[in-house]
Amino acid sequence: MSSQAELKQYLEFAISLAKDAGQMIRDATQKRLSSTSSQFVVKYDNPTDLVTETDQAVEKFIKERLSSTFPEHKFIGEETMAEGVQSEFTDAPTWIVDPIDGTTNFVHSHPYVAVSIGLTIGKEPVVGVVYCPLMDELYSAAKGLGAYLNETISLPMVRSPLEDLSQCLVATEAGSDRTPEVFDKKIDFIRTLLGQKQCHGKQAHSIRCTGSAAINMCTIAKGVVDVYWEVGCWEWDVAAAVVIVREAGGIVVSGDNKRDLSPVNIFGRKYLAIRAAQDQQSQIKIAEQMWEIIPEINAPRKPVPGGFEP
Repeated sequence: MSSQAELKQYLEFAISLAKDAGQMIRDATQKRLSSTSSQFVVKYDNPTDLVTETDQAVEKFIKERLSSTFPEHKFIGEETMAEGVQSEFTDAPTWIVDPIDGTTNFVHSHPYVAVSIGLTIGKEPVVGVVYCPLMDELYSAAKGLGAYLNETISLPMVRSPLEDLSQCLVATEAGSDRTPEVFDKKIDFIRTLLGQKQCHGKQAHSIRCTGSAAINMCTIAKGVVDVYWEVGCWEWDVAAAVVIVREAGGIVVSGDNKRDLSPVNIFGRKYLAIRAAQDQQSQIKIAEQMWEIIPEINAPRKPVPGGFEP
């Protein structure tokens, strides 16, 4: 494992890189607002899964900067994987990057758009930077070094008691998989989460959807949302934010319904995050209440020779 001095070096580099990538996104946003062309295409023949020229350009920029600075490090990126480039996850330092988390927001000029840059060492997420350039909010953390908003504000900003799911604000997403076997279960989950207790619901305060897994998790780190659950997103969506949530006192465990309190497998495609509280027992209580109503949803990965699918 790297020393804290090394982690701080990686963190400072990732912050600088995220800011530069964020400027590319701001520039592209201004260009798109003055253009009549869409500049996006559909991925995987799925009309709800989009990619833009900016996604591809930002990832190329980040990958080249990382490769020239840390040539011995590995790289896993959303657009690189989408192009069919195979990658094997090892103990070696590995940067896991989403150039634009919230591409659909970006296409619609909605501000919840983020650059997500995470670093794993020994297969553990240890550095995370999530930068929201259109709101100029930068979340950053490294293992043992704390979590911060805009490099100066310590997270969480809110640490009120966690007492019951009925008092929680919960973030989740519709996701890009709209097949009935997935989408209907998510709708049923929301119905149960918000439904009245006399009708066997949990009667949570409400739900929030930012359209970005990374930003959803940063609201957990900030302490302004209590619970985040999602099935179907990917490691590049969460690798950076997992570090930020943990360093802010939150927990990130499996978003399956198997009641597993082990640290989340970032490649598992199922995530449950709970904000900081006065004691971990209250976090576990909320996790247990969520697991009671989380549906069984398949989120498979197709194996490919020497690696895994995007």
